[in-house]
Amino acid sequence: MTDYDLVKNKAKKLWSTFAPFETVTGLAAPELVKFSGLKADDKILDVGCGTGVAALTAARCGAKVCASDLTPELIERAKENAKIAQLEVDFKLADVEDLPYKNNQFDFVLSQFGHMFAPRPTIAISEMLRVLKPGGIIAFSTWPPELLTGRLFSLVGKYAPPPEGVSPPAEWGKESIIRERLGNHVENIIFQKSEFLNPALSPNHMRQFIENYIGPVKAVISMLETDPNKLEIFREEITVLLSEYFRDNGVVQTYLMTRAKKLYG
Repeated sequence: MTDYDLVKNKAKKLWSTFAPFETVTGLAAPELVKFSGLKADDKILDVGCGTGVAALTAARCGAKVCASDLTPELIERAKENAKIAQLEVDFKLADVEDLPYKNNQFDFVLSQFGHMFAPRPTIAISEMLRVLKPGGIIAFSTWPPELLTGRLFSLVGKYAPPPEGVSPPAEWGKESIIRERLGNHVENIIFQKSEFLNPALSPNHMRQFIENYIGPVKAVISMLETDPNKLEIFREEITVLLSEYFRDNGVVQTYLMTRAKKLYG
């Protein structure tokens, strides 16, 4: 039987080094905020907020924002970012599978590449919809499995498969699965793809950046240190993958945005 507490404690450590990526995930945040349709004075929850890029973007629009994440280091960085930006966001350390908010509390529930890492998607989406008001909007960004980041997840999974009972995060990038998971709790589901350019002087520059700050990749690197041949193969596979998406001193990151309205009753 899968020990989900152990899975989550491991995830905290894996994602504790993610903060340097805020400069690029910050480029995607305005797209999600615009796509969601939120307005000034709306009550917003950003789930799996990381260092707060979507939460702060929503706050800059005049929204009243709460935000939560599982990883202490990222929440501390989010609070620091809010202070620097002189924006008010109520950041909490919290698990998307057990959100510390009341039923029907928020006008909008957002997640930018966050909730997709919860090990049990049905519980995560149930919690997100629980705290959303009837008629409210759920909107999130995820990585399609057939594109760069989804393929990187698959590559990592080849060397370090997820525990039994843990859903692969890239499944959240499939429209059919999203529809199934949202089920009959929502209406007016809309999908839209967008992209940003992650600056890098070469595919190898990007690979080194990923190795340093993307926890699951770091974990595989550490695991393969005793087998230099496999480690070299893994690194080459990453470089080849990144090369497919390298353009104009950057790596093209394409993602999927989903928006839906919670039904009344």
